[in-house]
Amino acid sequence: MSNAHLPLGTENEFIARHIGPRDADIATMLALTGHDSLDSLTASVIPESIKGTSVLDLPAGQGEADALAAIKAIAAKNQQFRNHIGQGYYPCHTPAPILRNLLENPAWYTAYTPYQPEISQGRLESLLNFQTLIGDLTGMQIANASLLDEATAAAEAMTFCKRLSKNKAPAFFVSRHCHPQTLDVLRTRAEPLGIEVVIGDEAALEDFSGYFGVLLQYPASTGEIGDYRALVQRAHAAGALVAVAADLLALTLLTPPGEFGADVVLGSAQRFGVPLGFGGPHAAFFATRDAFKRDMPGRLVGISIDRHGKPALRLAMQTREQHIRREKATSNICTAQVLLANIASMYAIYHGPRGLSGIARRVHRLTSILAQGLKQLGHTVEQQHFFDTLSVVTANPVDEIHAAANARSINLRVLDELRVGLSLDETCDQASVEALWAVFAGPGRSLPDFAALAAATGDCLPPELLRETPFLQHQVFNRYHSETELMRYLRKLADKDLALDRSMIPLGSCTMKLNAASEMIPITWPEFGSLHPFAPAEQAQGYLELTGELEAMLCAATGYDSVSLQPNAGSQGEYAGLLAIRGYHASRGESQRDICLIPSSAHGTNPATAQMAGMRVVVVTCDARGNVDVDDLRRKAEEHRERLAALMITYPSTHGVFEERIREICAITHDNGGQVYIDGANMNAMVGLCAPGRFGGDVSHLNLHKTFCIPHGGGGPGVGPIGVKSHLAPFLPGHGHMQRKAGAVSAAPFGSASILPITWMYIRMMGGEGLKRASQLAILSANYIARRLEEHYPVLYTGENGLVAHECILDLRPLKDSSGISVDDVAKRLIDYGFHAPTMSFPVAGTLMVEPTESESKEELDRFCDAMIAIREEIRAAENGELDRDDNPLKNAPHTAAELVGEWTHPYSRELAVYPTASLIDGKYWPPVGRVDNVYGDRNLACACAPMSAYQEA
Repeated sequence: MSNAHLPLGTENEFIARHIGPRDADIATMLALTGHDSLDSLTASVIPESIKGTSVLDLPAGQGEADALAAIKAIAAKNQQFRNHIGQGYYPCHTPAPILRNLLENPAWYTAYTPYQPEISQGRLESLLNFQTLIGDLTGMQIANASLLDEATAAAEAMTFCKRLSKNKAPAFFVSRHCHPQTLDVLRTRAEPLGIEVVIGDEAALEDFSGYFGVLLQYPASTGEIGDYRALVQRAHAAGALVAVAADLLALTLLTPPGEFGADVVLGSAQRFGVPLGFGGPHAAFFATRDAFKRDMPGRLVGISIDRHGKPALRLAMQTREQHIRREKATSNICTAQVLLANIASMYAIYHGPRGLSGIARRVHRLTSILAQGLKQLGHTVEQQHFFDTLSVVTANPVDEIHAAANARSINLRVLDELRVGLSLDETCDQASVEALWAVFAGPGRSLPDFAALAAATGDCLPPELLRETPFLQHQVFNRYHSETELMRYLRKLADKDLALDRSMIPLGSCTMKLNAASEMIPITWPEFGSLHPFAPAEQAQGYLELTGELEAMLCAATGYDSVSLQPNAGSQGEYAGLLAIRGYHASRGESQRDICLIPSSAHGTNPATAQMAGMRVVVVTCDARGNVDVDDLRRKAEEHRERLAALMITYPSTHGVFEERIREICAITHDNGGQVYIDGANMNAMVGLCAPGRFGGDVSHLNLHKTFCIPHGGGGPGVGPIGVKSHLAPFLPGHGHMQRKAGAVSAAPFGSASILPITWMYIRMMGGEGLKRASQLAILSANYIARRLEEHYPVLYTGENGLVAHECILDLRPLKDSSGISVDDVAKRLIDYGFHAPTMSFPVAGTLMVEPTESESKEELDRFCDAMIAIREEIRAAENGELDRDDNPLKNAPHTAAELVGEWTHPYSRELAVYPTASLIDGKYWPPVGRVDNVYGDRNLACACAPMSAYQEA
């Protein structure tokens, strides 16, 4: 955007920094599409029926320095207390080399989900380390690559036990000693599925016959360490499965649940180097037995081989995931917490097994000394055996204790009128213990002698539950303990990967746009990072101001009346949106409404979510142009009129087109008593141009990690808030720490709060005009690519005027017949050209879906188009016999450096293999492995670090 016409001093440089093409480039791109202005182009793309629905009432954008100053002032309103609340969240140290070289490094935070394994070996290795860490500490055979938070993992464990338990009773027993936020999410998840959650004291539970599963907390939320060995045996005897929510740091000292018979072990890896951040994002973990691996939710990294027989990593058993199984899926989880799992993984690598045990022993010793001192001061510590958490029956009135703590900028856990809770962590020291004694002593009383108590106090871990099994014996956890070594290891892994810091990632449906440095800066400020999610509201005034402003910004962008920021992934946003619809129907006495209409083109999360929300999926067909078959929709809506709950539709469509009849589609649904859920995955084509809340939507989720610039982090974090019309607002997610107490879908009230400043900064800097321009440039870039490539690859779907929305689908199916080249071959060949592949075979098998985004320059768009055109010439050479149909650069792609210097047996040249265009000579990306064998990986599943001998043998 040119600033030439702006008065001096009002220039906003950020818009031009975010948007890639310059004014002259835009003119050239527009000419190719046959338009003379962005407004003319978008007027041709946006259907007449929804023009004028945009309500983007936002002020002009601010420059980067001014926006950073504004958010700094907001951050300053948060009070940084010393937090001893615990309850699953603990202050910790993020080691500086991990902070600098991973969390703040775009090579790590701008990468996409590793569905293309050849260009993802670095983060896949880090995730394999995470799985190994979890498997070792929990004593389980297999662990996934992270889930969204501990409460979500517990909910996944509940449905996991329901599917697999031999006991087919309808109830799930949950220990009252589990974290309260876990209980909240379990209740939310259980109700639509008809599961009865029974909360009680497991010590009093004798008959397990009425339960398909049991959830225990180890150690308990208030600190006690229970011996669950006999209980697990009784549960198994009744055919019930047992899940244990465990503390990772405690497991370095305690018997792992896998050794006393647990079927599932879950929890949070937050305290392994991830800041509190007012509740997230934090990586959860989920581990189970090998026999249950095909039912385990979430992603799973496995070891396979490449075409040279060398070890190579990949996401294993993808056929069990929601986007494949759809309404038959066991979960709708699509996003993991990869960036945070990688931090936790590197934290364990940096400290090693001895370092982790040392931290745990130090935390426990301090807690034991603290407990003895509290007893000296006349208070009653309820726990005999504990790790780092105590509940204390106070000799002084509880209100006085909390007031004294508040006066010293200390937060304790609020339990009840007689007790307070407190937890220690790795940031605590002698001064922390003495400060707590001062709180409990009251004015004028002398404090216990720390040195004397330290000398006299023993451990308070139960002797019969001390850990005897070694852990983290693999070399990776025993080498990188110096900063030099860790820095180089992180660099080595990053160099294996292809992220946005190297080239565009043209993934359709995923919107891999710029994650600007100025947006990222605030997330590492302690004013945002150090807050506990359950700190008193008066300490979080900065966060509450930021979230309030962000909710208003998102309402302005969507035309909805209210927003909830709680859902911490797009899948959770979908779920929360359908729960809001479900609650609305129930409030009107229409609980029988349980039919959800979903077009056949929908992403797999849609039907999976509907099933989780207790709805029955009825599929609506699409016509030959990819649009919803409106006649079929009308028939099915009328057929199910008495039971119709919702329509789930993505707009613009999954085919990359603004469907002309969207208002009619919404009206048909409303006329038959249903609500319209508009999936916001493609919102990047609509901001400032049209608003779903104004053309028929009742609720939408928004992928902040797509449209609103939160980075993908290698496959998470994501944020999926929902916007709703006013009649659905009473049914937005609640939380025990919010005004509406019921209905939590995430563990923390504001989900992944610590990354919300990214979106706030993006919207604040772009302003209304900048956001609209971003949408227009996204549409222009997609149409420019479609025009440049249409004579080489047919563009499968367009709108009425021959234009696409923000993405286009290239049809490669005819090439398979003419040349033997598949869509996979083209995707892998793009790696040799230095590109991540577009989305493969979705929504149509044998196609590539390309979404360039507004952030890519014309030069980069042209570089991609040139690569695709060159690949088409290579295919043509295979078609006419110039290249062998079976031994050619596409069939063998990608080519590694090791292959290049080895014996060359191919009929084409080395130069054609690795330098197909001259531009690559200046900055070649070398894939670390050849094409990965997916079938081998699933048939020979290995999902933890193999011993070094296995690599040598391979």
